Order: sequence, then C-alpha cells, then structure tokens
Amino acid sequence: MSDIFSRIEHSRTADEVVGQFETLILEGVLRTGDRLPGERELARQFEVSRPILRDALKLLETRGLLVSRPGGGTFVADVIGQVFSKPVMDLISTHRKATADYLEYRREIEGVAAEYAARRATPDDLALLDAIMARMDEAHRTGNFDDEAEIDVEFHHAVGECAHNVILLHTLRSCYRLLSDGVFHNRLLVFSLPGARDELLAQHRAIHAAVKAGDPAAAREAAMAHISYVERSMAEAERTGDWQRVSRLRLRQRGGDLEPARKRS
Repeated sequence: MSDIFSRIEHSRTADEVVGQFETLILEGVLRTGDRLPGERELARQFEVSRPILRDALKLLETRGLLVSRPGGGTFVADVIGQVFSKPVMDLISTHRKATADYLEYRREIEGVAAEYAARRATPDDLALLDAIMARMDEAHRTGNFDDEAEIDVEFHHAVGECAHNVILLHTLRSCYRLLSDGVFHNRLLVFSLPGARDELLAQHRAIHAAVKAGDPAAAREAAMAHISYVERSMAEAERTGDWQRVSRLRLRQRGGDLEPARKRS
C-alpha cells in the first residue's frame, strides 16, 4: 500500500488519525480486506507518535472499521457485508423474483453512476478505468473465463468510484457483494450463451468510451442497455438450462429403450 495517509497537522491527536481513516474508508480508497502498513510505517506517514497511532487504531476497531488478526496484521473490516445480512441473502438466493428485482434496481442505479462518472471522472479515475478495460480485453482475448467474470465486477466498481458519490459507491458495492458471494448462481451462465462474451465486451467498451468522452447521456444509456442485456440473457440462460436438464432426464429415463432400438435398426 503506497503512501495514502497525510501528515497530521496541528495538535496531532488520535481523533485526527481516526478522521482520516474514516474519510478514506467512506470514499472507497480503503476497501474491505485491505491490509494496513505496519505500525512503524503508519506512524511515519501520519507523523504521529506510536502511542497516538495505537489509540486511533483501537478506536477504529471499537467502531468496527478495522479488524486485527493476531500475527497477521490489521485490515479494513467487512463493512459492506453488513448491508445484507446472511438471512436476507439466503432469502434472495432462493426466490427467483429477487433476481429480476435486483437487475431492475441495478439498471437504474448503474445508469445514474455512469452518468455521474462521465461528469466527474478525474484523469486519475480514467487512468484506472483504462487499466481495467485493458485487462478485460486481455482476458477476453485469452479466453480466461474466470478472470473475465471477475474483471466485469471490478469494472463496474471502478465506474461507481468515478461517480464520486459515497452513497452510490457503497450501495453499488453491496449489490456487487451479492454477485461475489454467489447469491445469483445463474449469472455466470450468461457467459456461456453464443456470442454473449463478445456482446458483453462491446457493452463495457461503450460505457468506458462514454465516460472517457465526458458524455453523461451516452454513459447512462450504455450502462442501462448493458444491464437490460444481462437481464434478458440470464432469463435465456435459465430457460436453456431448464431445457438441458429436462432433455438429460428424458435421455436417462428412455435410454434403456434406445439401445435395443439401435440394434433392431
């Protein structure tokens, strides 16, 4: 982790260190699971004494923003996971209507995020988005399915960060957590549909291009069209999966009759 912390001015109290951590977590600079530098390095970056730093870290742990692992260091706590509790996630995963509701919600909120991103993205934001897009292109070229699916979510994370709205940022992150936790088991089937990988890549490129061009209307339209496509494709993948399941059962049930028929012919 590079130097992202600033020298504490004036009184140099634990409260000022805490405030800086809170801002970095809220703004999405520090993310769930990020490991903090060691105590000596943190004290150097803040230019505070180690006792002040320890007091700040202890207070942040008490507030549930940091977590220490004995012998393993200090990490940003899983603050996103608390948005959807385990019982709610289980309910969502077992009710089919929840998938449609989830995508309907994402279509609208990602449209807003892309629009804001096109208005507000800084050169550094665009550099990060460019790098993610390049990795997505490479994963697509090499046919690395797992990387492609992972970078897909990372791309949407980055667009949300470019929007520079902390409520949008954390709301979207809670949505993407449902994907990374495998709540929607059929989402990866979309990548198996004929032509879907190429189409998804083209859609991500369209969002990327609109954000880079600073075109809010085009960015919003591209983001919403992308989610609409995912919505249709997930439904198609689910139907195709049902057809394959039924066909397999038919073959298994009637397989005993097919072999004698082949021999008779």
